[in-house]
Amino acid sequence: MREDLNVLVQAQYPLIYLVTFEEERAEQTIALVARHVSKDQDVKVPMRVFTWTMTRGMVEFGNPGTTGTQHNNTVSPEAAVEWVIRQREPGIFIFKDLHPFKDSPAVTRCLRDAIVALKGTRKTIVLMSPVQEIPIELEKEVVLLDFPLPDMAELDEVLSTEMNRARGSNISTEEREKLLKAALGLTRDEAEKVYRKARVMAKRLTAEEVDIVLSEKKQLIRRNGILEFMDVDETINSVGGLEELKRWLQQRSDAFTERAREYGLPQPKGMLILGVPGCGKSLIAKTTSRLWGLPLLRLDLGRVYDGSTVGRSEANLRNALRTAESISPAILFIDEIDKAFAGGVGSSDSDGGTSSRIFGSFLTWMQEKTSPVFVMATANRVEKLPSEFLRKGRFDEIFFVDLPNAEERKDIFQIHLQKRRRDIERFDLDQLTKVCDGFSGAEIEQGLISAMYEAFAQGREFTQLDIIAAIRATLPLSKTMSEQVTALRDWARQRARPAAASVAEYQRMEF
Repeated sequence: MREDLNVLVQAQYPLIYLVTFEEERAEQTIALVARHVSKDQDVKVPMRVFTWTMTRGMVEFGNPGTTGTQHNNTVSPEAAVEWVIRQREPGIFIFKDLHPFKDSPAVTRCLRDAIVALKGTRKTIVLMSPVQEIPIELEKEVVLLDFPLPDMAELDEVLSTEMNRARGSNISTEEREKLLKAALGLTRDEAEKVYRKARVMAKRLTAEEVDIVLSEKKQLIRRNGILEFMDVDETINSVGGLEELKRWLQQRSDAFTERAREYGLPQPKGMLILGVPGCGKSLIAKTTSRLWGLPLLRLDLGRVYDGSTVGRSEANLRNALRTAESISPAILFIDEIDKAFAGGVGSSDSDGGTSSRIFGSFLTWMQEKTSPVFVMATANRVEKLPSEFLRKGRFDEIFFVDLPNAEERKDIFQIHLQKRRRDIERFDLDQLTKVCDGFSGAEIEQGLISAMYEAFAQGREFTQLDIIAAIRATLPLSKTMSEQVTALRDWARQRARPAAASVAEYQRMEF
């Protein structure tokens, strides 16, 4: 980022839009750029840095005692821009939070006048804001930059400062790396606060305080309401069947390590899991987080849409994806993506094209991302997904999860019975497997729970007959929605990879 700013200032770009929440850190970076430009160009008059706010007006950076009134009463944005135009000396002029004035014709006109007046003058205006809102009149003139969150090196400085304050904080290189990775995705100020909290709670900083940092980090990320940290207790052994899908995931359990890069392997992009509702798609996505040892972030696309301000929805998506990239390697989980993007194509009549723009932005990000963010998406209605979403290059693989076969149903019964009772030898799993033919994993679990409620209400232990009665009283989705299930199977037979090992082996033998 510092290099980009340095190039733009030296190239005498008149207007830059910097998107960031970290005003202080961004100001310090701009001040370094100004000093570097002055030194590099060997000018007699060094480049100065000024900041503008609607509360203080224009103030020179580094002179906190200076008041805005000393600069010709520059509290109004129009007066401040005109003051910048009149300056003869080179400088960088930072305008903080000017986005509320984007609909003001006077402010927009002043900025357009400034663009013309500042050309060739070694003066640059930087619009700094956490919200990206650029007037249409300025879109062709402004350069947009996203100020990145702190990297490992910057966080290491913060950690070193806090460790110097804490007594007895001697940690190894591996432990230090754990503390740094735990804080990735936070601003510098947020990292300082969570390290201080860990130090206060534990009286020192060691790798044991990683959980304190992570818990606070989860709360900070949840505040945006779009990304959510998911705690996963289940392991991949809690998923019955789907052996082919499990094998694929286990092969890639070390895919994000340096050893894989040295071997020449690219980073996995993601996978799409199609299938019948209730067959374990979401569960397999969640348990992959524990299998790979990566944080799991759930992206709620329903919360991305915000009709309060034009462009706000797109900004929400960009911020969420940027946060996911900043804490990578990570898994980005999108459940029922077919519903989220159902109106992605041709949405101009319903929402002014917002869905189309969000869908396009997401596709572009998936295609061009270089950060190790693995996208795991699930879907039930494949016909609602646009064709460009399914083409090769978006996902590494598309898996189809069908209704469980006899062997998988037996595994599912065994898993759910062992969760609730230690002794399951009294149950005839083969008979239960035959009774629940055509049932999904979720329907099998609910049948077992219904049987337990029936026996609990009568004050006795549930039996084999209770489970059979509950299952026979249930009409499975494969019958109520038989047309939809058949259509999904027909589509997936030639277009998706089966998640069940028996089906996959049969297809390999057939080939």
